[in-house]
Amino acid sequence: MSQSDSFIEEVTEEVRRDRLFALMRRYGWIAILAVVLLVGGAAWNEWRKANAERAAQETGDAMIAALQADDAAERARALSALEPESAGARAVATLLEAGEQVEAGEQEAAVAALEEMSERSELPLVYRQLALFKLLGLQADSLSPEERREGYASLIGPGSELRILAEEQLALIDVETGATDDAIERFQEIAQNEEATAGLRRRASQLIVALGGEPETPVRDNDAMAVTNGG
Repeated sequence: MSQSDSFIEEVTEEVRRDRLFALMRRYGWIAILAVVLLVGGAAWNEWRKANAERAAQETGDAMIAALQADDAAERARALSALEPESAGARAVATLLEAGEQVEAGEQEAAVAALEEMSERSELPLVYRQLALFKLLGLQADSLSPEERREGYASLIGPGSELRILAEEQLALIDVETGATDDAIERFQEIAQNEEATAGLRRRASQLIVALGGEPETPVRDNDAMAVTNGG
């Protein structure tokens, strides 16, 4: 029985081996193709990353070169001539260009560029909000307080990177319109907000004091000296 069992096992193993080889001959190309696709996909991904990094570096170098010009108008023209591949890089170039246009006295051109950028739905939200924030600042003399209030209020919401800065501008509009208590309340919230920078919290505390209020949050020694000295 032992020899018979051993013989049967050997035959069974041989049959299994033959079946496995037959399956490999029939379907082995699928496994090979999967390996080729996996390796090819990884290589393509690495090439794409390297290409994106190279393009970003070239764009950054081009922006730096454009900003080296002595004249603001020339810097604006150099930035306008850039053709970055990514939407984010184009947005950054537009923001820089608008800043140079303002310095060159070409405010209307800067306003038009920022308006166009703030309405481009394909851009990430943060770039559109940056454009609107700068636009509202440029139009401070031509827009009514309520128009500016509405614009800054639209920058406040979940996930907004400019929420605290927009709150500060709303508080300044409150000061402008004589709503001192509302302004102090907004500045108090900013001064207590841990997401605000130290400089912004210090500025809010200074304005609270200037408006006749008392900061609710204890001010650090350095901040207290700045508030007392007005700097």
